[in-house]
Amino acid sequence: MTFNATTVAAVAQTTTQQLYANIDFTKLSWLEQMWAAWYIWIDNPIIATGLMSFLLHEFVYFGRSIPWIIIDAIPYFRRWKLQPNKVPTAQEQWECTKMVLFSHFTIELPAIWLFHPMAENFGMSTWQVPFPSWTTMFPQIAIFFVFEDMFHYFAHQALHTGALYKHIHKIHHKYSAPFGLAAEYAHPAEVFILGTGTIAGPVLYCWYTRNLHIFTVYIWITLRLFQAIDAHSGYDFPWSLQHIIPFWSGAEHHDFHHMAFTNNFSTSFRWCDRIFGTDDKYREYRARITAQKAAMKNKSKSEREEAERNLIAEIEAEGLRAEAIAEGSMPAPKTVKVQ
Repeated sequence: MTFNATTVAAVAQTTTQQLYANIDFTKLSWLEQMWAAWYIWIDNPIIATGLMSFLLHEFVYFGRSIPWIIIDAIPYFRRWKLQPNKVPTAQEQWECTKMVLFSHFTIELPAIWLFHPMAENFGMSTWQVPFPSWTTMFPQIAIFFVFEDMFHYFAHQALHTGALYKHIHKIHHKYSAPFGLAAEYAHPAEVFILGTGTIAGPVLYCWYTRNLHIFTVYIWITLRLFQAIDAHSGYDFPWSLQHIIPFWSGAEHHDFHHMAFTNNFSTSFRWCDRIFGTDDKYREYRARITAQKAAMKNKSKSEREEAERNLIAEIEAEGLRAEAIAEGSMPAPKTVKVQ
């Protein structure tokens, strides 16, 4: 069915039972039957979609964050923590939660609620069953990942300049050692700016192809939230995805951004940072870590940990200088021309 503004208005005035009048429920999967049952129960497609969209976001965000809160509380896992001496306190977790909830209800709730009527006007399906096949959904989700990563790269770099950093992005950089809940700890303006990359991909795709189901968007949002929260977790396990997919970003990549302030502006992938050379300090740091481990392999555990702390402190000090330059509180170093 092709949607336009008139069709959307007509659907809003149609009872849900009428929408499903010609559907053979015996041929639907269990999930598809539950999907239809939700719309029948709410009996208003617009309210049903908006409510489900927001509840999904909250359930996934906090559901994925809770395991990281538990891991932070268990000393055994410190061996895989990228900055082992910086474990968030309960107070920090609570302060972060309050800020995140504020952004969710003031910025994300309206954006989520307005997304589906706009996308439906461009042809997106919502209440319809059955769902599209995996062969249809997989390439769509891949496109959304690539689009968001590129959008985030350039928008994130812009947020590291002048007033945009000082008055907006600085809030997100409160934690030099991020943790899962801090993925969306940000100024409301930043939530809106960077969130645009997440929803603009589906909107533009839907506008161009007239072939998108909101169920696909839900899978995309779920994966995107997992990516963002895991990237801020502060842990690099041997089974983390970046060790399986080499071009995946992951916590090890993004943790350096928070520690050193510069480099690694992408979200899901490492491509843009490598192409545009904004991972040079990061690669130098990884080389120093490797060399240090080789040189300290015969040293005691306490000596190795002290050397690691010293290197992290050095990188963080450089990051503080870079941050001060970005927000204008310190002049940039002068470049001396060699004659």
